[in-house]
Amino acid sequence: MYHIVVSFEVPASRREEFIAAALEDGRNSEIEEPGTYRFELIEDENDPNRFYLDEAYEDIPSFETHVDGRHFKRFFELIESYAQGPTWLVKGHTVVQS
Repeated sequence: MYHIVVSFEVPASRREEFIAAALEDGRNSEIEEPGTYRFELIEDENDPNRFYLDEAYEDIPSFETHVDGRHFKRFFELIESYAQGPTWLVKGHTVVQS
């Protein structure tokens, strides 16, 4: 499984707007994009205007399908004028014992 975690900084005045856009992206991606396994929005416990997207995909091609898809593009269209990010925190594969 392929995982990514990114962070975003959002102005307090746009917080609810960001949450709605991220949750819409995640919900639609999980429903419509095969290979999208998990899409979670996490609020930082110390800074309510910092968010993390924790996502899991079947593999890198599934992630690339997401990036090329309409939900990803729509999300960035909605947030590009005010959100700082994404800052990449994790890109990698699940380690399994053989």
